[in-house]
Amino acid sequence: MVTVNRHYTKILIFVVCAIMGFMISMQLKSNRQAQTVSVQRAEDLSVRLQQVEADRNKLAAELEQYRTGKVSSTLKKEMDNLNAYAGLTALEGKGVVLTVDDSQQAVKPGENQNLYIIHDEDLLRVVNELRAAGAEAIAINDQRVTGRSEIRCVGPTVLVNETRLAAPFVIRAIGNPQTMESSLKLRGGVLDNFKFWGIKAEVAKSNKVQVPAASEHPSFEFAKVIPADRVQGTAAGSGKGGAAQ
Repeated sequence: MVTVNRHYTKILIFVVCAIMGFMISMQLKSNRQAQTVSVQRAEDLSVRLQQVEADRNKLAAELEQYRTGKVSSTLKKEMDNLNAYAGLTALEGKGVVLTVDDSQQAVKPGENQNLYIIHDEDLLRVVNELRAAGAEAIAINDQRVTGRSEIRCVGPTVLVNETRLAAPFVIRAIGNPQTMESSLKLRGGVLDNFKFWGIKAEVAKSNKVQVPAASEHPSFEFAKVIPADRVQGTAAGSGKGGAAQ
């Protein structure tokens, strides 16, 4: 009987030792895995940090080039083009010069005198016609017309870029002279309508039309640039009729 008890005791001790050995082995394995993950994460963070530092140094170098004016010819050309599109630089090239003035015809009894003078809508029609004909730059009485320019009547004057202008209006446009002239002189077009009311309109083609830069640089108080990934998502959502987020 004593021998049997000793035999079971040995078996029990063996089982307990096996279980403890298995548990210790699993604990060591878990510790090794945790250490491996920590090392991998540290290495990944190190690589990311190096990439961020490289990007920072690159941007810092580009910023220094902007400040000192040492930019590549390609980058400078791109910057010049962007400034030109925004209306921030004066331009010169082939184009047309259109001069329009109020009518000198006597107003018939019962007619509205406003029909014989230039209004904001008349200038807007001219600008739209020129743009449709491919005008690359437009100015009205030396006021550069940009995407932010307003053209509206204020009493007897027209407001352009918060500047009051009065007739005669000299509109300079750079582009294909023949195309723009033909567009303005279309039968039933803007100049035909002017002639009906006696409004003077003279178009002259020129190989050297100068358009001044905008007097004020645009600034944004409320608008913010949207990252490229968000723009694509918004476009996709809009295409399905969803509201922009």
